[in-house]
Amino acid sequence: MLRHAVGAGFDIFITADQNLQFQQNLREAPLGVIVLVARSNTINDLVPLVPALLEALTDLRPGNIRRIISA
Repeated sequence: MLRHAVGAGFDIFITADQNLQFQQNLREAPLGVIVLVARSNTINDLVPLVPALLEALTDLRPGNIRRIISA
């Protein structure tokens, strides 16, 4: 999955899969990863995370993992 994102030219991978960091070696990936942590992956639960997501996009670097957690 990450290999395809890199091959397609993406710099950042955004997911709601909280297990991804245990399934992939994200620190070695040539892209940044943002994990959205909400009650569910429905749009109503994810929309409140958008402001923090937009802020994270401004300074996330390759090999960094950022978890954005709903309040």
